[in-house]
Amino acid sequence: MNLNILIKRILFLVAVLGIWQLVFTAGILEEIIFPSPTSVWEALYNGFTTGDFLGALGASFRHLFIGLAMAIGFGTVIGVILGKSKQADETAGMYLIAMQSIPSIVWVPLAIMLFGFSEFAVIFVVVLGGTFVMALNVRTAIQSVPPQFIRAARTMGTRGISSFFRVEIPSSVPYFMTGLRLAWAFSWRALMAGELLSNGPGLGYSLAYAQDYARMDQVVAIIVIIGVIGAVVDQFVFSKLEKNVRNRWGLS
Repeated sequence: MNLNILIKRILFLVAVLGIWQLVFTAGILEEIIFPSPTSVWEALYNGFTTGDFLGALGASFRHLFIGLAMAIGFGTVIGVILGKSKQADETAGMYLIAMQSIPSIVWVPLAIMLFGFSEFAVIFVVVLGGTFVMALNVRTAIQSVPPQFIRAARTMGTRGISSFFRVEIPSSVPYFMTGLRLAWAFSWRALMAGELLSNGPGLGYSLAYAQDYARMDQVVAIIVIIGVIGAVVDQFVFSKLEKNVRNRWGLS
């Protein structure tokens, strides 16, 4: 990351925290019992030193990894089918967009009715949260392969399955990486939605627990953790992977 950009981001964060502290000191947010930055920091410190937040993080990442892996698998298969079959795309393609537009929180009641207040219900919501956006990007990837690549492969005797693995898949990698990045983002949001109404461990459950006991400092602390993890993973993992792939394919 550029040092100048890093300094700007740090200064912006310091300014936001400073304004937050001034507003709290002035008592403007006193009526809604909004915590100060120092109390949120204490909640973060206590949560990690006692191991409560670490346990919740471990449970959330377990749900995420299982659900995201399944979402990537299902989404890839669906996307390939829609991308390769015109009939399938013309019939099921529209419904795929409709499914992707449904907010993750909407799936939670269905998940609870199917699996109860269990970890399976959370994973189910995560799978649905990431599958459809992954399928849409894989379908776009398959359909965006330049026709001249396929024609060139045919002139060299490469057809059918061989052409798919040797021409179409390599050409689709940049779109596939974009799909991975979006599937992660949608699955992370779906995970929080699922855990909010679950009875199992996880950040979402910890957030709901803190809300029930009116621990505003813990609520804000957990929100900070969720936001930081989402930003860090996107910025330093998926964003870098996508950028490297696009540079290698000459798309940047």
